[in-house]
Amino acid sequence: MFRRRGQGEEPEKKLELTDEETDTAAAKTADAGSGSDGGPWDAGDSFPELERIDFGALQVPIGPGLEVQVNVEATETDAEGNPIGGRLVAVTVVHGESGLQLQAFAAPKRSGIWDEVRRETAAEIAEAGGQTEDAEGPFGTELRAMVPVEIPEEIKDQVPEDVREQGFAWQPVRFLGVDGSRWFLRGVVSGAAIEDEEQWQVLEDVFRNVIVARGDQPMPPRELLELTLPEEAQEALAEEGDEEGKDGFKPFERGPEITEVR
Repeated sequence: MFRRRGQGEEPEKKLELTDEETDTAAAKTADAGSGSDGGPWDAGDSFPELERIDFGALQVPIGPGLEVQVNVEATETDAEGNPIGGRLVAVTVVHGESGLQLQAFAAPKRSGIWDEVRRETAAEIAEAGGQTEDAEGPFGTELRAMVPVEIPEEIKDQVPEDVREQGFAWQPVRFLGVDGSRWFLRGVVSGAAIEDEEQWQVLEDVFRNVIVARGDQPMPPRELLELTLPEEAQEALAEEGDEEGKDGFKPFERGPEITEVR
């Protein structure tokens, strides 16, 4: 299934990247941030031929058991304050009870930004009362965090009393980062994949096979690369608007496995 993520489904804790220039001293090669098996990939690389959805700056693998969602940030509202327009700010791949949110940003030509972004993200989580630690993962150093999130009213009666009394729950999150050729790709993993190896392996393979299309236009470091809906999805959205009551839409057929699930 392919659907928009509604405004009410935005992540509980949104960690924004700043617009300031990075002062990272170490210069890196174009593929310095790639994982041990070669990906994520730059659009100019030679990469495995897999079925992917083209979102402009991101080309995202699809396969059995995967649902692709888009995160939309409202840019316009009607007289009653309801969102009527927006821009795509992220793509989220869902597998089982797990999610992988993907965002790509512009980066300096000869230096990466993940080290600095990771420190800033850790500082923001600490300020919010959470905990973080650096850890080595398949794509290099990643950030593992426990983030306090508000408990939705509709499920408060389903959580333990001590959690209900403290007013929040702890959500484990993994932040992945890869510095590429004038781009930076961030992945945010949440849900069962934090502990479930099978679900994690599927999302790891998705992240490894993402293609980033940076483009040639000049952009300041940390600016979000433009995401666009594929033509099929735009048509499906238009049809969805004309046919209320339908439970989502499916402009894409399931493809083959994106890679072997170890």
